[in-house]
Amino acid sequence: MAATHGPDAPSHLTYPEVGATRRWPLPAGYHHLRVRTRVGHGRAVFEAAGRAVMDWRMHRAVGVSVRTREPVATAGMPVVVGLGVGRLRLSAPCEVVWTVADEERTGFAYGTLPGHPERGEESFVVSLEPDGSVVLTVTAFSRPAAWFSRAGGPLVPLFQQAYARRCGGVLRRLTAE
Repeated sequence: MAATHGPDAPSHLTYPEVGATRRWPLPAGYHHLRVRTRVGHGRAVFEAAGRAVMDWRMHRAVGVSVRTREPVATAGMPVVVGLGVGRLRLSAPCEVVWTVADEERTGFAYGTLPGHPERGEESFVVSLEPDGSVVLTVTAFSRPAAWFSRAGGPLVPLFQQAYARRCGGVLRRLTAE
């Protein structure tokens, strides 16, 4: 069952194109990211991968902290993702803006809230392809919202791409266990 915010974006999200990671092309004026990683094959892998995405295990295994009140991603739910360690840890407040869970796709997207170093949306969707392959697709559109993300310039999209690839590798490992 899919859930989403309506076309009128809640005012607390920091961008107007809420839900745009569900479709292509992504909105203009942002850096775009789409990384697809094959994580395995078959329905059992699809179900395990979907659970690992929805219950935040994939994110935590990548090395980010996740603070939320709910054990599973749910539309409308706030979440704070922490990147880095100690005094260098960045808090990135987000809100889950849509989820999907059907026979061929499981995942969610979160959008940025005030205080996030970027402005935009990122989705993590596991799909069961017609040939039985299980694929994680990370899709995002973002632009800098803080001085340090602006100062990072072209390095920020490179970091985002590396993070998306790492998510795929970690999810492959989690589903093989």
